Amino acid sequence: MSVEPIKTIEKADMADIALGGAFLGTGGGGDPYIGKLMAEQALDEHGPVRVADVDEFDDDALIMPVAMMGAPTVMLEKLPKGTEVGTALSSLEAYLGAKADAIFCVEAGGLNSTIPVAVAAATGLPIVDGDGMGRAFPELQMVSMTMHGLKATPMVIADDKGNSIVINAVDNLATEKFARVATVEMGGAALIALYPMRGAEAKKAILRGSMSLIKSIGRIIDAEQAANRNPAQALASELNGIRLFEGRVHDVERRTEGGFARGSCEIVGLGPNDGASITLEFQNEFLIARRANGKPLAMTPDLICLLDLETGQPITTEQIRYGFRVIVFGLPCNPQWRSDHGLELVGPKYFGYELEYQPIEALNG
Repeated sequence: MSVEPIKTIEKADMADIALGGAFLGTGGGGDPYIGKLMAEQALDEHGPVRVADVDEFDDDALIMPVAMMGAPTVMLEKLPKGTEVGTALSSLEAYLGAKADAIFCVEAGGLNSTIPVAVAAATGLPIVDGDGMGRAFPELQMVSMTMHGLKATPMVIADDKGNSIVINAVDNLATEKFARVATVEMGGAALIALYPMRGAEAKKAILRGSMSLIKSIGRIIDAEQAANRNPAQALASELNGIRLFEGRVHDVERRTEGGFARGSCEIVGLGPNDGASITLEFQNEFLIARRANGKPLAMTPDLICLLDLETGQPITTEQIRYGFRVIVFGLPCNPQWRSDHGLELVGPKYFGYELEYQPIEALNG
């Protein structure tokens, strides 16, 4: 896909960014609509945000991501106050004794593709055209920065009551465990600033072009919807994606557990898939798509996205309901995730599935 780099983000861009973020969120990352409203308000008050290529920054520049942490189901009822992520950022700056030169999205999906725009607008900081995942994943250590040896800490986690906690941990998995406990105690959702890094480190570790890709995907979905076409075909063509299954949601099992939204949904086939069925399993994000015989159609770290059959609107794991008519869409992940280290972090075995990773192209060749 030919992606045109974006240089600024204005209020008019947020609809496309929210759509593209919902798609790359692979069912998780939180509903971007909340972050979209926060970003639009901040852009109204403070003006456009500059989007910068990471190579524009000096090697000693201070760059860090900001994000929401917690179960997306909680965010449906526990909306951010709006000040938490700013508190997390300023608290981390105070701890480090230095001001950030730029921020970025820790993941290219869901709420975490829109909240950083609100923070960038409010602070006047540029936002880097990149992220740490190329999609959404459920845990803090599941980022490209971990693959490049960068530490998540010092990290600050803040809640809507004004509490903030600084975490220092021996490694990024320990950071995830401590922060997850704090998130649960903060009501199941909190805002974070973490992975403080220098420009030289960011240039090696960040997955580039994410904001531009998010907006381009959103523009495709919006254009196809305006033409009364489901965007699945255009997305498959532009992104080298695969239309995996078409059907109706027959059953949903979902629970909030340990700071995550966990569960599965069964989809019975329609149209070309009439008579068949598949199951999607998720932990915030969709992780596995299985046929009725148990054989996988797609698996993490490749992307599994759920689209409304009529409109092509991305559907998150907390939105799935009985009777929804859907398209299950698959997409190859960033090549870094297919390395040994990448699969150790986010492959099926990490999540407890006794499956050897197979690329989505091989499973559907």
